[in-house]
Formats: sequence, C-alpha cells, structure tokens
Amino acid sequence: MLRIASSPEGGAFAIADTIIFVMKLDIVPKKHCMLPIARELRRNMTPQEAKLWYQFLRHYPVKVYKQRIIEAFIADFYCSKAMLVIEVDGVQHFSEQGQAYDLERSAVFAEYGIQVLRFSNTEVQLNFDAVCAEIDRSIQSRL
Repeated sequence: MLRIASSPEGGAFAIADTIIFVMKLDIVPKKHCMLPIARELRRNMTPQEAKLWYQFLRHYPVKVYKQRIIEAFIADFYCSKAMLVIEVDGVQHFSEQGQAYDLERSAVFAEYGIQVLRFSNTEVQLNFDAVCAEIDRSIQSRL
C-alpha cells in the first residue's frame, strides 16, 4: 500500500513496508512573473536592507528569506515559520500613495495570517540593536 501525505516541511519516511512521501506545500501563493523583479531587488538591496540581512537575518536560527514574493507583492524579508514579513521602509512609504499601497499589501498578507513588522531606514541605521531585538521577539512569539 502506498500512501501520500503532505506537510509544510516536505520529505519522505517509511512505516513498516509503507513509504509515505511528504510533499512541501507552499501555502502562500505567488505570481511567478514577479521573479525577475525579486531577483533584481535581492541583488540591489538598499544599504539598510543589506545591513539587516548581513548583520542579523542571514544567520538567524529560524530561516528568513529576502525579497520573497507573496501573491503579487515582494516582501523585503519573510519568515515562513513565523508567518512574519519584515519591511524596511524608505521615504516613498510615507507619502499618501505609499501608505495606501502598504495598507493594501498588509491586508493581503493578513488574509494568510502573515503579520507585517515595519521599520524605517532611520530606525535600522540609528537603532539597529532595538530593531533586531523587536524582530527576534516577534519571531519567537509567533513560533
């Protein structure tokens, strides 16, 4: 008898003479046409995004992805285990249009149970340790 199961982690395991394949499910859909843009954003991070990535998130014990596609949006950083998006906002996010766009994005993310954590470029530059502590608290509380 062959049984197929699915799990967010993926993999395969056997019980007695039965092999069970566990397929990884991507519960958050993405528009694959956004991939070239996401790749470009990964290669050309802002100085603040690069600082947060290379000095903290890259080696964080829980996997965090940079420039992750969620539906038709690209999140700066995404921790799938904690269902947490981390955004580093530049000046364009503080305009009326930027705030409306961010509200729309946050609403879409919330439909999937994803929390959005926002920091300004200034916060990352001037209060880096506090930003990292807040990210750590948020991830740990959502695991």
